[in-house]
Amino acid sequence: MSDVQEAPRDYDSLRALLIARRPGMPKRLAQVAAFAVDRPDDVTFGTVAVIAEQAGVQPSTLVRFAQALGYQGFSEFQDVFRARLRERWPDYDERLEALRRRSGESRNAHALFGDFVDTAVASLLRLRNSISGDTMEEAAKLMADARVIYLVGQRRAFPVSAYMSYALAKLGMPAVLVDNLASLGPEQVGAAGSNDLLIAVSFTPYTSLTVDVANAAAERGVPVLALTDSPFSPLIQSARAVIEVVEADLGAFRSLSGTLCLAMALCVAAAELRRDREGGDG
Repeated sequence: MSDVQEAPRDYDSLRALLIARRPGMPKRLAQVAAFAVDRPDDVTFGTVAVIAEQAGVQPSTLVRFAQALGYQGFSEFQDVFRARLRERWPDYDERLEALRRRSGESRNAHALFGDFVDTAVASLLRLRNSISGDTMEEAAKLMADARVIYLVGQRRAFPVSAYMSYALAKLGMPAVLVDNLASLGPEQVGAAGSNDLLIAVSFTPYTSLTVDVANAAAERGVPVLALTDSPFSPLIQSARAVIEVVEADLGAFRSLSGTLCLAMALCVAAAELRRDREGGDG
């Protein structure tokens, strides 16, 4: 393939290439692209057999995928992910991998607490290094400009939307929590208009209610701010702005520490923007 002669040697360039080329890839290669973008840690540490199983493809597909991007083989593709680790987060990713290797050992409560602390710290450091200042400012401005902020998030994402509803109310910013009580989620956001904002929070596997509410709101002209974990998230199509949040995990347990820290910062930043604006108007 003439357009892949120069394979990316840094993670950011490779990630951008995967996002751009995925829509035109064959189905199995597209699966690998989505997996690599959504779960870079698993690509960093996994063997070909394990990665293939997790991505739902044959090991030979990984080799074919890497070669289609211009790499000699999958290990060369994987080296880009390992270089990212050395450049950004060497200590905590290595610790988490050590925890995964110990997963079969008996762990007491205090040791598990320490493991979860390390996982939370890894999430926080990654988020600090991955989210740009422009992205944060755009999100905070959308919140500050909104007449009313509606918040929707179900299952694992519900604590995030519930906390933001609480924090915004304490900061004097009108907010409505779309909790879907009595299956009234769509109706709860029905009054939102173009001067309002919907903050939709959803992570893999994405909840259909959150996606449906976000899509319906966007169709009515309501701006949507998405907090999600992948550029392939179904929330992307309806969102005016997106903040991508990828949390570290311990086994099957994913932290919310980074997401909640982000939520807190956004609420306070938006409140300060609105206060400065109102003070200037006065």
